[in-house]
Amino acid sequence: MLCTLAVFLLCLLSACGTNDSDEITAIDQLNSSKCIIGVSTGSAEDRLVARELPNAQIKYMKDAVSAYESVRQGKLDAFVYDKLGMEAALWAGQKGVKLLDGTLGEGNKCGIAISPETEIPDLQEKINAFIDEIKADGTFDDMTQRWVIRREEIMPEIPVPEKSGIHLIVGTTGNVPPYTYYIGTELAGRDIEMARRFAAWLGAELEFKIYDYEGITAAVLGGDVDCVMANLFMTPERVESIPFSNVVSVAEVAVMVRDTENTEEAITSFSDLNGKTVSMLTGVPFENLVLGKAPGVAEFTYYNNMPDMYLALKAGKTDAVLSNNAVGTLGVNRNPELTLLPESLQDGVFGFAFAKGDASRDKWQAAFEAIPEETKQALWEKWTSSDDSVKNLPEQDWPGTNGTVKVAAVDTLEPMSYAGEGGQLKGFDIEMLQLMAKELDVHVEFTGMEFSAVLAAVQSGKAQIGAGSIIVTEERKQAVDFVEYYPAAFVLLVRGGQAHGDGGGFWSSVKESFEKTFIRESRWKLFLQGIGCTLLITVLSILFGTVLGYAAFMFCRNGNPAANMITRICIRLVQGTPAVVLLMILYYIIFAKVQISSVAVSVVGFTLIFGAAVFGMIKAGVGAIDRG
Repeated sequence: MLCTLAVFLLCLLSACGTNDSDEITAIDQLNSSKCIIGVSTGSAEDRLVARELPNAQIKYMKDAVSAYESVRQGKLDAFVYDKLGMEAALWAGQKGVKLLDGTLGEGNKCGIAISPETEIPDLQEKINAFIDEIKADGTFDDMTQRWVIRREEIMPEIPVPEKSGIHLIVGTTGNVPPYTYYIGTELAGRDIEMARRFAAWLGAELEFKIYDYEGITAAVLGGDVDCVMANLFMTPERVESIPFSNVVSVAEVAVMVRDTENTEEAITSFSDLNGKTVSMLTGVPFENLVLGKAPGVAEFTYYNNMPDMYLALKAGKTDAVLSNNAVGTLGVNRNPELTLLPESLQDGVFGFAFAKGDASRDKWQAAFEAIPEETKQALWEKWTSSDDSVKNLPEQDWPGTNGTVKVAAVDTLEPMSYAGEGGQLKGFDIEMLQLMAKELDVHVEFTGMEFSAVLAAVQSGKAQIGAGSIIVTEERKQAVDFVEYYPAAFVLLVRGGQAHGDGGGFWSSVKESFEKTFIRESRWKLFLQGIGCTLLITVLSILFGTVLGYAAFMFCRNGNPAANMITRICIRLVQGTPAVVLLMILYYIIFAKVQISSVAVSVVGFTLIFGAAVFGMIKAGVGAIDRG
């Protein structure tokens, strides 16, 4: 359902952009009430647009990268931003956009904002002296040439003092190339190098703190940082409230629009993936498989389900999606603007996962081999077809005298294993397991989950069988055993298929999508179930967490050193562990051998989190009251 809502919003926003036929070739064309111009939140460009293009609508964007994509997709008619920053994005491979000739208004003066609360004496004078020095000896020009003009991404070695009595905290954004951005996990850019050079010049230990432009002003005013180096514009409002250094540089402001002529080149072979991004499901470690065929791939990204990857591919956030042949074929049928690369990455076989050494695997293998080949083929054709009316799951009407088997199955990988009407799992894998279970006279109980959790559930004993479009690999064979049941292949989906016509227009497509997803597939029931489950976990966690926090405080209130130490360690462990990690530790490690529902584990996890918070609140409240 969330996927459908995302598609709805994407289509709605796309309808607000400029039509492809209305190509923008000059800045003055944007001075219209029909034009939507994006500016970065917290920047000075909104004032510039209001002055130079008073009739245009202004939309605030959280970061430049999302703004570039919004322009490319037609959600924005233009984006107004630092010229060198946008040129850096084009140089880095941003497609579907271009810069208009000329600049908008006069350039913006950029400087270093200095906190009035800094504890470093005479920091403003020291920064000004440093700026004058690096401009006089050519260091500043050299940094600008390397990072901004030539786009070199190599941070030079800058000596750092081993010990220092000065601790310099510099605020920056990390999302404005070529001035401040990330290369992997390391900050880079001209302003980052300038910060490092200033720390060395000052003889100080350096620490960076990351903020967006909405929070960076508050950070420097409140003294959370000593200064800000992030290509920060010296607007009149900022200069009134924040001390600034001398002018570091003057940034020209340019306008980016959609490029309707230089459209993205179609990807038709593995060699076309050079410099591109390939996406795959979380927990699918097949990067080397892709690199073996396409060594020029620049980046891998990861998603929890296929619908999210399809959206990312269609929106241009990724260039190719890794899937198996069944999922990929259905994806193309459902998304006609996508297509499959003609050559597969690797051929293989689908398998049902069993714990290592599970003796029952041989019985399931024999049950599979007893199913006629024509039945297996008919089953494949049924679930991989585009006719949803035939995709019904038969009832388990056999006695099941040999008990019930728990199966962990992916709930988002149509056509192999996915949630249908009322949340019931169905698909090729599900019906195949039912046929095998009928041979063994057992019933199967399916539990839906994300792909990355299936094998972990089998290994931990939470489920006896893992299913859901699992392709057998040597790496996976080392962790689990398999019943191999159908030929498979790794394939890549890319943009470039035949798109449908308007089919009655935007609202017609929305109606069809809503009717299919919410009505025919009854996804509204899943939404209501999710709300009920969330409310149950929330209420129980608040109740039990309050009791736990109060009990822990009473346990420690007399100042017993041992009790205080144990409580302090436990609370710090809970508070310092991300909620998702804590839940995984509880489910797959602490309660691995216990038959307990995931809802109960969630209640335990959030009870610990809420209890730690309650303990802290009670302790702070009691501590604020004087004795007596």
